[in-house]
Amino acid sequence: MIILDTQAWIWWTHDLSRLSQQVITAIESAEKSDGIRISVISVWEIALKSNLGKLKLPLQINEWVHHASSYPNLTIELLSIQDAIASTQLPGEFHKDPADRIIVALARRHKATLITSDKLIRAYPYVKTL
Repeated sequence: MIILDTQAWIWWTHDLSRLSQQVITAIESAEKSDGIRISVISVWEIALKSNLGKLKLPLQINEWVHHASSYPNLTIELLSIQDAIASTQLPGEFHKDPADRIIVALARRHKATLITSDKLIRAYPYVKTL
């Protein structure tokens, strides 16, 4: 299983050239096996940025989410109580962005690789990233 962060999900649905071949291979493999997870917080981030004009989507947000979540073996995970609490208790030093904290908590709970280009997340030693 892999977890896609918000940016990776956007790139996967719209601009594969932004993803490395290693990431594309991991996503394609997860589609065929143990699955891809997206945190519902990513839906919130995309809707917020779209509404503020910071992100241009090719479809209205409801249509975009429907399209972007229809890939094989993809699940949008609702925010669990466990992840909400874990996001406030991450080990070591981690930045304060609540969405990133929730996504990292989700990846840690599933013991899954987190696909991200975020340098702060990639430098965090308590989650496996690609």
